[in-house]
Amino acid sequence: MAHYKVDERDVRFVLNEYLKVGDLTKYPRFDGFSAEDFDMVITEALKFAQTEIAELNEESDSVGARFEDGKVLMPEGFHRVYKTFGENGWIGIAAPPDLGGQGFPFSVAMAAWEFFSGACCAFTLTPHLTAGAADLIATFGSDELKQIFCEKMYSGVWAGTMDLTEPQAGSDVGAIRTAAKPLDPDKGLYKIVGNKIFISGGDHDLTENIIHLVLARIEGAPKGIWGVSLFVVPKYRVNPDGSIGEFNDISCISIEEKMGIHGSPTCVLNFGDNDNCIGQLVGEPHKGIKYMFLLMNEARLFVGLQGVSLAATAYMNALDYAKERIQFRHLKDDRAHDAPPVPIIEHPDVRRMLMFMKSVSEATRAMLYKAAYHHDIAHASEDEKEREYHQDMVDLLTPICKAYGSDMAFRVTEYGIQVFGGYGYCREYPMEQYCRDVKIASIYEGTNGIQALDLLGRKLTLKKGQLFMSYMQELAGFIDSNTDHPKLAKYVKKLADARDVLAQVTLGFGGMIKNPDEFYVPFLNACPYLEMFGHVLSAHLLLDMAVVADRELNRIFEEKGAGTDEARREIVRDHD
Repeated sequence: MAHYKVDERDVRFVLNEYLKVGDLTKYPRFDGFSAEDFDMVITEALKFAQTEIAELNEESDSVGARFEDGKVLMPEGFHRVYKTFGENGWIGIAAPPDLGGQGFPFSVAMAAWEFFSGACCAFTLTPHLTAGAADLIATFGSDELKQIFCEKMYSGVWAGTMDLTEPQAGSDVGAIRTAAKPLDPDKGLYKIVGNKIFISGGDHDLTENIIHLVLARIEGAPKGIWGVSLFVVPKYRVNPDGSIGEFNDISCISIEEKMGIHGSPTCVLNFGDNDNCIGQLVGEPHKGIKYMFLLMNEARLFVGLQGVSLAATAYMNALDYAKERIQFRHLKDDRAHDAPPVPIIEHPDVRRMLMFMKSVSEATRAMLYKAAYHHDIAHASEDEKEREYHQDMVDLLTPICKAYGSDMAFRVTEYGIQVFGGYGYCREYPMEQYCRDVKIASIYEGTNGIQALDLLGRKLTLKKGQLFMSYMQELAGFIDSNTDHPKLAKYVKKLADARDVLAQVTLGFGGMIKNPDEFYVPFLNACPYLEMFGHVLSAHLLLDMAVVADRELNRIFEEKGAGTDEARREIVRDHD
């Protein structure tokens, strides 16, 4: 438990006071809940993360997943916690209740998953991938597939994976060669033959069955991504009564030795070595990429959240250490030889690093939670225009959340090591593990370079630029409303200047893309562009939250009759 630290107050502030997630209960989709229900979930999720999952973090890293005699063995502590995790309903926290889920808003689930991931990132990957695989079946599968698989996956009885990558088909999914040979097409049954690599949770001993969602190409299908189909391929076939049947000819050849997330097995899988692997088609043929990408937003947001979760606990650990570690006199007392040494938090460079860590972790948390809140309204509203606007915001924010959230988290964990000094480089402390574990987030679910290309080449041009313009209108509204803010006006002015630069660069890149002689220039700078957008968005969110906090604080001062600075300071001290 000792390693996992999180600013619970900031989590609740973003959800309850900034986003006001309690307002989601006005939608029929969530009208069975109350704001108190949401608070209860946050309380229980944090408790489970601190008392159960956090205890796995050291074992996850030092022992990790092991490959022995053709089987993947998980760390001993994982088994009990995974079982309890599933039984408590956390895997299906945001899933449809009629399929075994709890139906909570995605934004509330996002906070819970932050706690789980920060407590032990490697452990959390397996249940979250299971939720994603079950979501695919729930969204696109037949009623029969839903009834067979969803409830057992959401309850943790069975696990799930997403199987896309092959040796020759990494980010280029259209190069997939795994074949689907017709067995009984009328029933959607095909024989699956092929090889997949980098499959997180591809094999393990946590559950009695693992349900693979496999991208494969039906014989005779078109080349490229539009010839790829999606199949449910269980490790063990499922009998008509739902019981486990015979082995389905899926073998794990090896697991990767990785820089981090040692407790998450990254598997090489062979399908159909004995020509006896059977998969069932999900939806229509050749729609696999469409189905997978329609739910990719959630997966990419979770990867961004993985970054946020580790950045947040890295900051809290570094903050506590900097308050306790005594070194050197204060800079202002440098010539006073009898001055006592002070905590390193008093030293300018340490304070600079801590302020960077704090601002990034809080901004990216708000970014991810807000994207999830947009997702909730996009799926819950009965108003077509409202749904469209919020889905546009999800689409625009997703590549920024994923790439900016993970890239900046790596920098935060790097700074965390630096604050700890030599101890940060030692395994006795958790900082170096945070840094190793978070790096993968910039690579999987679409590398951050691909996210930048998606933002610049696709999201900014969708609907003739409507997504970008909608955000710029929101930003302009905030700036106009707070230009004369009594405390924050100078920062709002800086935000306005940054907004203008973002607009100018975006417009300039738009012109270059249309010019054959300059076409490549914007794409050469796609990653710096995404980072710039992330900086502007972060500043917007931090200032927006500061406005909310200032307004609420003034309300409290007024209610308590605190008319002087000293009286106000006393209230703040009493509630620190």
